[in-house]
Amino acid sequence: MAEPVAGGLQHPWAVAFLPDGRFLVTERPGRLRVVAADGRVQPPVRGLPAVAAGGQGGLLDLVLDAGFTHNRRLYFCFSEPAGEGGGNSTALARATLSPDASALQDVKVIFSQQPKVASNLHFGCRIVQAPDGHLFLALGERYHRKDDAQKLDNHHGKVVRIQPDGGMPADNPLRGRPGALPEIWSWGHRNPQGATWGPDGRLWVHEHGPQGGDEINRPEPGRNYGWPAVTHGENYGGGKIGEGTAKPGMEPPLHYWVPSIAPSGMAFLTSERYGPDWRDSLFVGSLKFGRLHRLELQDGKVVREERLLEDLGERIRDVRQGPDGWLYLLTDSPDGRLLRLRPR
Repeated sequence: MAEPVAGGLQHPWAVAFLPDGRFLVTERPGRLRVVAADGRVQPPVRGLPAVAAGGQGGLLDLVLDAGFTHNRRLYFCFSEPAGEGGGNSTALARATLSPDASALQDVKVIFSQQPKVASNLHFGCRIVQAPDGHLFLALGERYHRKDDAQKLDNHHGKVVRIQPDGGMPADNPLRGRPGALPEIWSWGHRNPQGATWGPDGRLWVHEHGPQGGDEINRPEPGRNYGWPAVTHGENYGGGKIGEGTAKPGMEPPLHYWVPSIAPSGMAFLTSERYGPDWRDSLFVGSLKFGRLHRLELQDGKVVREERLLEDLGERIRDVRQGPDGWLYLLTDSPDGRLLRLRPR
């Protein structure tokens, strides 16, 4: 059962949990909101940088730093305008939330996807902080630049890995490789809109396929995940893409959907709020069908899939486990909602 927590959110994209029981929610048009525990939506938080809001772009993902309780630091990603040159790209910023949660302070962009292009599509933009503090950012290939996903001289269709201050980890897989950008962790991705750290100690990412072929992957350092050379999808309206569904040197997806569910948001359940059978399940939201997918895993493989909230009728944009052990969802609409999943 989806229990309403708050409404009146304009295309909410990501939710984070403040230690005092309040929520932080990004709205795609370029606003950050504090939501009280009783559901009251506060005025926009001040201090955000300029956001290129339009199409799929805007203010997107948000995570709190692992040390938020003492440093009040957070990270957010957004579509960053290029200025005089035109175009935009996905950027990652860090900031400090003021003590009264009314403003962002010390805002600094620590990564900007290159090159910037004129597109309102496929920003990707999910952030994961690993237990060692490093940040992973999943980046879309900007749709019209899909072939860039197979090239290492750009950030399109990549997962990148950086330090919390924007610095370069010494053990990144392509560091020192001629012609390759050193931030790149993995490549061959299309439009990732779900990412989480798994209980297996690995990064998990899902990405939109074209017409069919949405994928779940576990990006490993220096690996190629195939797009657009291989895919289980096809062109919109029909027609083959690439060279088939598999190719040597390219990693197969752990799981894929045909037809597409348009996945967004992803979280592992580590609590037993819903009983032991759901513990360690992976939850993925569907934009296309307006439902929640629960995936049971065994030895790193999906062995069962269950569809939940099929009567919800709202696009699910984000899925997170709260510190209270409950699952929280955001619905993507001009009057979007924050929901708490309760057992029936």
